[in-house]
Amino acid sequence: MATTTIKVDSEVRDRLAALARERGCTIGDLVRNLADTTPTRDELDARHRAAVEYIRGHLVPDFDESDVAAGRRLWDDLKAGKLTSI
Repeated sequence: MATTTIKVDSEVRDRLAALARERGCTIGDLVRNLADTTPTRDELDARHRAAVEYIRGHLVPDFDESDVAAGRRLWDDLKAGKLTSI
């Protein structure tokens, strides 16, 4: 496999080196793992559509965008440490 060079500032390089060292791998392996495990926006959108279709098909036939929005608000509140009533 061919390799290439990416340009980053020295702070980023040093951080990547420290992260790679802690994980016992190379910077290249670290970047490859990031690329392999981080979904793209299209992949996230496809997961979202599949999840909504599953919910509609198996759990809540009338599940709609207002339910999705309520779920987002709940998740945001939980991340912010707020307890909300469902």
